[in-house]
Parts: sequence; structure tokens; C-alpha cells
Amino acid sequence: MNLDAFPAAIFAGGCFWCLEADALHLPGVLSAVSGYTGGHEPEPSYEEVCAGGTGHFEAVELRYDPELVTFRALVDWFWRRIDPGDPDGQFCDRGEQYRTAVFVRDAAEEREALASRATLAASGVLPGPVATAILPAKPFFSAEGHHQAFSAKNPQRYQLYRRGCGRDATLARLWGPADVLAGYVPRLPRRTPDEAELRRLLPPLAYHVAREAGTEPPFDNAFWDEHRPGLYIDPVSGAPLFASLHKFDSGTGWPSFTRPLLPGNVTLLRDDARFPPRVEVRAWHSGSHLGHVFDDGPRETGGKRWCMNSAALRFVPAGDLAGRGYGRYAGLF
Repeated sequence: MNLDAFPAAIFAGGCFWCLEADALHLPGVLSAVSGYTGGHEPEPSYEEVCAGGTGHFEAVELRYDPELVTFRALVDWFWRRIDPGDPDGQFCDRGEQYRTAVFVRDAAEEREALASRATLAASGVLPGPVATAILPAKPFFSAEGHHQAFSAKNPQRYQLYRRGCGRDATLARLWGPADVLAGYVPRLPRRTPDEAELRRLLPPLAYHVAREAGTEPPFDNAFWDEHRPGLYIDPVSGAPLFASLHKFDSGTGWPSFTRPLLPGNVTLLRDDARFPPRVEVRAWHSGSHLGHVFDDGPRETGGKRWCMNSAALRFVPAGDLAGRGYGRYAGLF
């Protein structure tokens, strides 16, 4: 998936497995890639960076939609995923590769990062000075494949490491109860319109699905056999949710996807309405019910089937993206 049209934000926050996993909960973020940056060694390996002497940080590069979230909001969020007062590493990980930093690409980003850090320093939350550096961005090198999406591929090992390293215990001590979205203020806010506005926005079936967790009939809905390239958006908030890039024919009669386009733009909830319980999918920005996610999707793409209701989506063909205000996504197709 070509994300070159979207701006990048690079943060070093200790173990890149953990920062990557946290960042994918953010509404407005399309991707999070673990890697190395800030040093002098070209094309470094994990072993070289861990051995020290390369000058590189373990870091994560985020690609984000600037219409949904700003660089400043990402920096404000970043402080609450780290211990900004630690100059020598993070949690149980010590050494130059585990230092923290915000990497800036231009003067505007530098102003935003410095202002955010000054606000943090003046808040009195930390017992001492902020140790996190604000540094000019250098080339970013993606980490080896087995490090990408590590939390999803190796959930037990990841959770054992995260708990054992004391990351969440330290974050709770510094920032309060666990909340991966703490400090995050997106440009497109989370808001559920009142009933009158919802009934104006949504036809009766769409209202039944989105607001009453209804289900439309299979093989008799708008998008189950839609094959054109384009985006599937939330008709209430306008936030992009899915893309034709990840759509497949599941044979169920409902539009099915291997993944959401922006993982943080959807939320997952336990649904006990049937036995065994299912996993419900809702739109983060509007709270609308979208469908369910199952574990019987294509294995080669992770094994998930995001089974959505057409009535809960609005389709924007690739050729109409610019005219409908989604031109930044045209390069995906």
C-alpha cells in the first residue's frame, strides 16, 4: 500500500514493539512501522543497533491523515506512552538505542514539538526535567520483517515482555489508569449526533444497523458484490474506514475485508447477544455499529474477516475521491 502521499511522524520511545502496538490504536493513523533512525550506520540490523555504537534509536514511523489528526496531537499523545524524564533508556531497557526522541522534518514541526515539550515541562507532572530530545529527522530504516506487527504475531511473548519490563506499571504511575488514547486530541473529534440529526443523515435501514446494531440481509445489500476501487467511509462522521484494496469475496453475502484501512478508526467490543460471543466492530468517531470480525478470513492476510453491513458504509469510487474531499487517498489506487 503506497502511503507516500501521507505525512510521516517518527518517534523513539524505547522498545519499538510497544510503541508500534500503541500507535495503531490512534484514529487517523494509517500505519506504524518499526525501525531505526538517528544514527550514522546505513542499513543497520537489529543486532548492530542493540550492540550500540551505531547512534541509532529504536523508533516507529507513523503515517497519518492530516485531515483527521495533527502532528501536534501525535506529539502530545507520545509523552504519555513513555517516561520522558529518563535520559538513559526506557523501563527495563537501557542503552542509547532505547533513548527517547521526537524527530522533526521542518521548522513547523520543530515549533510544534518544542511547544508541546514546553507545555509538558511546565505541567509539573514529571519530578525532573524532560529528557526527550527534539532532533532533525534522518533516514528511517525499517526493521526486519519479524519485528513488524510483533504484538499481533506473537501476542503471548509480547505481553510477557511488556509486563516484565514494567512499561505499563511505570506509565500508570506517571499518567494514571491505563488508556492508550490518553492525551490524544484528534482533529476530527469523537461525536455521536443527536437523534434528529441521525435520522436526517441515515435512511431507515442504515439507522437500524448503525444505531440499533441491526443486520441487513445477505446478498441483498449495496456492496456485497461491489468490485470498483474506492473507499468505504462512515456516513455519519465522514471518516474513512475500509478500502477496496482489502476487500475479498467471502461467500457470505456481506462486504468483507481483511483489515480496516485505518485500524484506530474502528473499535472492537465483546458482543454477548449470541453464543459463542462475537466481536462487534464500531466506528470510533461516530460510535455506529458496522458489523463483526471473525477468525475465518484468508490466512495469507492474517486470517481475519471483517464482515460489515453495506448500510453502515458509504462508498466513494476512486475516480470521485478528489471531488468528495478524499483526494489524498487517490494514490492508494
